[in-house]
Amino acid sequence: MILYHGSFIEISSPDLRHSRVNVDFGRGFYATPIFEQAEKWSSKFKRRGQEGIVSMYEYFEDTTLKILRFDSYSEAWLSFILNCRSGNDTSVYDLVVGGVANDKVFNTVELYFDGLIDKSEALKRLRFEQPNLQMCFRTERALSCLRFLRSEKV
Repeated sequence: MILYHGSFIEISSPDLRHSRVNVDFGRGFYATPIFEQAEKWSSKFKRRGQEGIVSMYEYFEDTTLKILRFDSYSEAWLSFILNCRSGNDTSVYDLVVGGVANDKVFNTVELYFDGLIDKSEALKRLRFEQPNLQMCFRTERALSCLRFLRSEKV
């Protein structure tokens, strides 16, 4: 499977040192099988006057990895996102795969997080969103499944 990562630089050797905390699936290296999504991720750097670069990788699946998959926006997905974004994630997954909390989704999550809507209302709103797909490589073992192919300026 080919995966993409959007940034302002080529990332030929992904690592965990440069990853942020309190994001959708926690600290890790994020990639997607959707080129347009990675291109969109790089656009935030372009708005800051930097280049947009999409790095490409081949992913070799390792069935021994501890993987958490979310096939849709669900109560479990919402709970996991909230735990990660609030810094309360203590899970030990190597790889987490699922939908992106984009701006519209994030607004719904924030309304729920602030107690302005309940979980059922949040899930009802999320049902209308088309999930993108992100893969969060959370351990060195998971990162070893990636082989850098090339990068492209976008």
